[in-house]
Amino acid sequence: MTEKPKQSAAAVAAIGFLALASAMGVGRFSLTPILPLMQRDAGLTLAQGGWLASGNYLGYLAGALVCIVLAPPPAPAIRWGLAGVGLFTLAMGLTDSEPLWLASRFLAGAASAFVLVGVSAWAMPLLVRHGREEWSGRVFAGVGAGIAFAGLFGLAAGIEAWRSRATWIALGVVAVALAVLLWHRPGDHRLGDHRLGDHRLGDDRLGDEAPHTASAAQPRHRALPRPAIVAAACYIAFGYGYIIPATFLPALARGYIDDPAIFGLIWPVFGTAGAVSTFAAARLGRGLAPWQLWTRAQWVLAVGVLLPTLTINVVTLLLSALCVGGTFMIITMAGIKEALRLGGAPASLAVGVMTAAFAIGQIAGPLTVSLLAGSSNAFALASFVAAFGLVAGNCVLLACSARWEKLAQIGSRPNEA
Repeated sequence: MTEKPKQSAAAVAAIGFLALASAMGVGRFSLTPILPLMQRDAGLTLAQGGWLASGNYLGYLAGALVCIVLAPPPAPAIRWGLAGVGLFTLAMGLTDSEPLWLASRFLAGAASAFVLVGVSAWAMPLLVRHGREEWSGRVFAGVGAGIAFAGLFGLAAGIEAWRSRATWIALGVVAVALAVLLWHRPGDHRLGDHRLGDHRLGDDRLGDEAPHTASAAQPRHRALPRPAIVAAACYIAFGYGYIIPATFLPALARGYIDDPAIFGLIWPVFGTAGAVSTFAAARLGRGLAPWQLWTRAQWVLAVGVLLPTLTINVVTLLLSALCVGGTFMIITMAGIKEALRLGGAPASLAVGVMTAAFAIGQIAGPLTVSLLAGSSNAFALASFVAAFGLVAGNCVLLACSARWEKLAQIGSRPNEA
């Protein structure tokens, strides 16, 4: 019988929550609420803002690919990823150079990918050992909480007429402080202490223990099974469908709503829905396989993508923010769980492939809008493409996952199907 880890499930969940809040809320999504400030006092155009966003997406993809190739131990991936998020966010406020901004957003995106892969590969197995697998929702709630925090921070900065450089510096200081806190002493435990030279998941320790499971003994470079590759392909469709509203909803709100106190709430509502959804999914998803939770949430996401194409007003924008914000973390969590459930590869590799797949989709989304920029219906056309991809991805998941379940019931291994 596997001995339970000394570090409590609550401590594991708290560390994961705070790490993802910083990595995703600040490292990935802080540009959206600060962009209006940069337009106001730095003269940044929407096109330049788009390049900064694309640079961050490319950095996220690069970070995921590095995780796939090098399979870094979770502990240093989290530690150095959090430090990078803080330092490169701080750098945004210390220069007026657009190339340095682009480099900083690229590196912050790469650092955030390291944190996501590291937290997923470390926290989820530990929670399973504690018998608290459903607490993974508490970990991933950090993403939505971080987005909501960054949104409210940007809203307050706009109301108080802060300059964009001061806002970047303040967010960077918060992220650096979190990196220091989690590096040294989360609770009574130290963050780190992995054994050099042993890169198995079971020996990558955050705190004072790590999961010693059967998967830890698997070869580090074992290839992904076919079902995991299919799941990753569907994850590309998810990344593409999600990023269209996630990138352009705030811009749409600013264009159609005059009151900044109202359109400024779109992003905090989006993030709050993401945080709350992970707790709701833990209850609503009981008894469901990860792919079942994934597909059900993705139907709601498709509705949220399509809503602003019907008509644009406060109601449709807020409903879209709720539908998209309330499902993207459920799908992220379920997709990673599905990759780990399919087995056949180290956790860092499986999570890295899913993260890279998502990054590919989210890079393609804004590019589609740019290619359609000559049309007056660019956003609507891109949204229709996104919704079609989400529906197609669901159809593939439903067909393949049902087959894998049948094979598992008759004794065949789904990872060989």
